[in-house]
Order: sequence, then structure tokens, then C-alpha cells
Amino acid sequence: MSFVMLARKTLHSIAKREMLGLMFVCAALAVLVVLALVLGITLLAADLVALQRSWLDTAITWLVGVVLGIGGWFMLPVLLILISAAFQEITINEVEQTEYPEEKRAEQPHFWTDIRHDIRFTLKALLLNLLILPFYFIGIGFLLSVLLNSYLLGREFFENAAGYHLGKPRARELGRRHKKLIYGSGLVITLLTLLPVANLFSPIIAVVWMVHVYHEVKPQLPAQ
Repeated sequence: MSFVMLARKTLHSIAKREMLGLMFVCAALAVLVVLALVLGITLLAADLVALQRSWLDTAITWLVGVVLGIGGWFMLPVLLILISAAFQEITINEVEQTEYPEEKRAEQPHFWTDIRHDIRFTLKALLLNLLILPFYFIGIGFLLSVLLNSYLLGREFFENAAGYHLGKPRARELGRRHKKLIYGSGLVITLLTLLPVANLFSPIIAVVWMVHVYHEVKPQLPAQ
């Protein structure tokens, strides 16, 4: 399946009224997460920075806030999995009930296991993104960030969508057989997270996209 066809299927799925409402709730949550992160670190910086000149103290605090705001925008791909976890199951159900009504979930829900997995992934992705920060000073940090997050998001979103039916181990194995498609899909998702406004809806879009990818590459499962 071409990426153009995947894009068409994804747009068709998210254009439905139920999905649009879900996307706006997701966007609100994404804004709250970024604002909370920026505000928390800004307040921490204000406590740590105590200069004699109050105006300079205030200026540095605001500068830290602006820098963190910009950084938070570009770090949104890292938070994407954690944000999408709150909407993942309902999003997959909505898409499959409409587009793939013959499909039945073989795996039982593992909510807390999946949440722990998503938290571990987010922390690992955050660490990897922090490790490439020095490369921004030599002009290749942004490129490395896109390449890294394309791999991380492609693999993780696919394993979540496929794992809904197959379980994570079999989903990982299936993903290895379709590396190019999954990495390309991760690139699409990563670039989407860098677009203002669009990135607020990207957690839902990413889940929907990978549901369609899974149903394109899924193996022929034995009848239940």
C-alpha cells in the first residue's frame, strides 16, 4: 500500500464525527501536558535562580520559560506515545468497527502493562533525545532528531496497533518484516508532530494510521 493510500484511509477515518470529538479532547490534553511541563520547570528555575537585581531575575525566568516552550514543542514527539495511550483503545475500536467490522480482538486488554510499557518507552525516548541535544550546536541535531523519532514512533505505534490483536512479541516480529513501511510511517508521524496545530491532533492520527498499516500487512490468522 502506498503512503498516499494510507493518508486517504486515515483522513477518511478521522473525518467521522466521533473521531473529530476525540481528536479535540486529545489536543486539549496535549496542550495541558506541554504547559504543565514548561510551567513546572520554569517555576523550578525561578527557585534556583535568585539574583540581586529583581528585573534580571525575572528576565532570566521568562527566558527559561520561552526556551522550554520552544523545546517542549520539539519534544512533543517524545510525549506522543504517553498522550496517545489515553485514547489508544477507543481509537482502535472506532476505526475497526467502521473500516474492519469482521475483525475480532484475539488478545485480552493489558491496560496497566501497556501503561508501564508506554512510560518506559517515553523515558527511554526522552533520554535518547537529550543525548542528541549537543548535535544542535553543530547543525545536525534537528536531522538526527527526525531520524531517531521516526524509528522510535514508527516501531512503537505499529507494535501498539498490531499488539492489540497479536500481542507485543508477535507484533514486533511482524514489524521486522516490514521495516521500510513502518519507518516511513514513523517519518510521516514525526513530521506531523512538528507542524503547529496539526501536532496537537497527531496522537490520534498516528494510531489511526498504524491501524491501517497493520491491516495491510497482517498475517493470515487461523480462524478462532
